[in-house]
Amino acid sequence: MTTQKTNYTIPFIIITVLFFLWGFITVLVDSLVPRLREVFELSYFQAGLVQFAFFLAYFIFSIPAGMLLSKVGYKKGIIIGLSTMALGCLLFYPASSQRIFEVFLFGYFTLAAGITILQVAANPYVAVLGSEEGAGSRLNLAQAFNSLGTSIAPIAGAAFLLSDKILTSNEITMLSEVERESYYLSEAEAVQTPFLFFAGVIALLAIAFIFIKLPQLQKTSKGGYGSLLKKTSVWLGAAGIFVYVGAEVAIGSYLVNYFIDLNLEDIIRNDTTMGSIASFFLNADLSSIDAKAVVGAFLFFYWTGAMVGRFIGSALMRFIAPYKVLITFTALAIMMILISTSSIGLVAMWSILAVGLFNSIMFPTIFTLTLNGLGELKPQASGLLCMAIVGGAVVPISFGALADSLGFSIAFLLPMACYIYIMFFAFYKGRRIKNSQPTIA
Repeated sequence: MTTQKTNYTIPFIIITVLFFLWGFITVLVDSLVPRLREVFELSYFQAGLVQFAFFLAYFIFSIPAGMLLSKVGYKKGIIIGLSTMALGCLLFYPASSQRIFEVFLFGYFTLAAGITILQVAANPYVAVLGSEEGAGSRLNLAQAFNSLGTSIAPIAGAAFLLSDKILTSNEITMLSEVERESYYLSEAEAVQTPFLFFAGVIALLAIAFIFIKLPQLQKTSKGGYGSLLKKTSVWLGAAGIFVYVGAEVAIGSYLVNYFIDLNLEDIIRNDTTMGSIASFFLNADLSSIDAKAVVGAFLFFYWTGAMVGRFIGSALMRFIAPYKVLITFTALAIMMILISTSSIGLVAMWSILAVGLFNSIMFPTIFTLTLNGLGELKPQASGLLCMAIVGGAVVPISFGALADSLGFSIAFLLPMACYIYIMFFAFYKGRRIKNSQPTIA
């Protein structure tokens, strides 16, 4: 046992780094949405296409990723996934230099394709890197680092992607030729620098995996998908993942715009405590910082809440059934949205940020409740659940379209409906689990 743990330490650390990395990059997309909206003068719906391109890859590549991994092995699959991610990051260079929005979309799509391969590979690997009894603990630890990445990303996004002022088309036309070229160059560098850095780090990880020995995973049963698709609980669980990821991403993507719509910039600048918090995160005097960065700094609390809530939820599930915790957290998320949309100022801001806290346990709990009782079909079910992450592509653009036409108060009804469905799923699985207990006994 001791030798096995020692042998698996380095692979576990590097796979945990992958969890952190894709969490960080996924949320960094949220910081880029408001910037791209102003740079290309997009509507909220068009800006939502950034998330659509990113999460569409999950739908397209989840099942092919499983097939790829079964042919080339998980080690080569991870290397292919990392290489694809690095290529996606590199595509930001020509996209930002030439200011071509479609290339940005393709870059995100490529980046997400690599992350999809890693998602399908990493979850089962974490489970086998050590004793079976400690699998749950290892997976929670890896997911906690994923949440750490999502917590840090908004600060990096506010500092590197949102801090400078974006000029309108009219303002750009009033610049001289030299000033215009200088402006375009600075805009390109603001995006190029962080993503070139990511490309280098990801390439180093891919090289590291070439020299790492990974344990063999158990083969999946043939024809499993046919049996799997006959199970109602699997379809309901996949729908749960779809609406959860969609709701989480939709809220996170438009928080900056929602805060600006609430006129929170002036409140933050004029409030001593709030101004100090923003200055601390941005490490700058607010008088020289753009409105998007001032309000964007507070996204830290949305994603940090997800990390804190995951530890709280993990502790609660030791003595409370997971489906009951899921019901409670979804109810509280709905309550926070209602409070935010029916109030103004800091109450509206902090209540919507609190949704991140209650989002925390939803993905892993829906995931594990869906896998409950599936036996050998669990690997195939995991692939289908990863495919359902495409909800992050569909729901945000729908949210953006509602915000464009009817405003944020109406748009937030969409994530509320998503949480209501998740509550239904939790009740459904809870009843199934309770009904099966006497038989087990």
